[in-house]
Amino acid sequence: MSKPLSVLEEKRKEAKSRLEKNGYFSDTKIYVGMATCEIAAGSVPVMEVFQNELKNEKNIYISQKGCAGRCNLEPTVEIYQKDKEPVKYIQVTPEKAREIIKKHIKSGKIITEWVGK
Repeated sequence: MSKPLSVLEEKRKEAKSRLEKNGYFSDTKIYVGMATCEIAAGSVPVMEVFQNELKNEKNIYISQKGCAGRCNLEPTVEIYQKDKEPVKYIQVTPEKAREIIKKHIKSGKIITEWVGK
C-alpha cells in the first residue's frame, strides 16, 4: 500500500513533467484571449498566426486565456518574457499578430501604440 505523501509526490512529478513537455516553463509565454467574446471579436485567426508562425521556435509557450472583461479591447494577447514586464496587446488582428512576432518576439521591440493601458 502506497503512503499518501508518496502518491502526492508521484502526482507532482507527473504534472511537472507534462508542463515541461508542453513548454510551460519557457522564457516566453504568449496568451491569446479565447473566451466566447474574444472569439466573436476574431481571436481564432490571431491564435492560428501565433501557432503557425512560431511552431518551430524553441522556448516559447503559446496558450489561451479566459475573459478579461474588456470586450472593447478584444482580441487581446499577453506576452510574458523572463526578466521583463508583461505586455498586453489590444485589438489584435492577424496582421498585427505577425508584426508582434516580427518586432516584439523576434527583435525585442514592444509596439507601444498597440499596448493596452
